[in-house]
Amino acid sequence: MDASKLRALQAPLKEIYRKSPDKGLIPARAEAVINREDVSCRISTYAGTTVSGLHPAAGGDGSKACSADMLMEALAACAGVTLKAVATAMRIELKHAKVIAAGTWDVRGTLAVDRDCPVGLTEIKLSYEIDSTADQKKLQKMIELTERYCVIYQTLTHPPALASELNLV
Repeated sequence: MDASKLRALQAPLKEIYRKSPDKGLIPARAEAVINREDVSCRISTYAGTTVSGLHPAAGGDGSKACSADMLMEALAACAGVTLKAVATAMRIELKHAKVIAAGTWDVRGTLAVDRDCPVGLTEIKLSYEIDSTADQKKLQKMIELTERYCVIYQTLTHPPALASELNLV
């Protein structure tokens, strides 16, 4: 897809969202169904069902997806798609491009081994491997715009209000 095709694709959508801002509020939803046999759950995705379970460091056997890895996958995927859209809009040819999301978490926190250890990822690094003839300044602007418009990057940078509720069935 080239820049003109991308603009043509997005222009009518942008017009709708300008005229009716409420139509720009897009719901995101995931549902985990807990398995009864082991410590795992099933997540339905666009690509099929994913079974998520304990990381080997927390007692899993490594055969099930780790939620922390899934978060890194979501970040890499969102940044990758956004990078391609930005590169297309900026008319930057990418001979090869890869986005790598890597994070660190301390298993002692989630296993309650050390109450002073945080639970969750404490650092995340996003790396871009780019092969392009574009100059460094233009590539740096592309990365800046990618991070500005990447939904998952911005969600992690500016965490939303988070609430939970219990519904008995």
